[in-house]
Amino acid sequence: MRYTKSGLLTVIGTIAVLSGAAAHAQNAAAAQQLSAADFVSHATVAGKTEVAAAHVALKNSQSDDVRAFAKRMIKDHTKANVKLASIANGKGLAVPAHVDAKHRAVVDSLRSQTGAAFDAAYAKQMVSDHEEAVALFNSEAASTADSDLSAFAQKTLPTLEHHKDMADKLAMQHASQ
Repeated sequence: MRYTKSGLLTVIGTIAVLSGAAAHAQNAAAAQQLSAADFVSHATVAGKTEVAAAHVALKNSQSDDVRAFAKRMIKDHTKANVKLASIANGKGLAVPAHVDAKHRAVVDSLRSQTGAAFDAAYAKQMVSDHEEAVALFNSEAASTADSDLSAFAQKTLPTLEHHKDMADKLAMQHASQ
């Protein structure tokens, strides 16, 4: 088969376009994987922080409603953390074993308080944490990058929204004390 000079250039151009499209698809897949890894990391750290802060609440609070809320955080966030870790491990995604320095500082700050001051600080922190968690899970629930993580986020989101409502009420109750 003989190609003319212009025909050969067309074939070479087509190969270059197809190679570029394949490279773009590989880069897009890598970006989606990074997005999934980021979600797993952020959600895991947030969940572990909620559990750690709740354990502090069980020690430092003398309020029955704060202690009940803390028990609920331990139960719900531990369950979500286990489910997320299972999904992530099945995809070969790293699951942080510990919270990062920023979140550790939040828990340490709570450890230094007791009584009514602790209750107000803890409730305020729970409002802030759950606002961030709801935004994170809303974003992932709307994503189609990873259907398993999106489904996990959609299923978990109502619980986080309920936690946010509970935290709002707790903060209002303990703000004036």
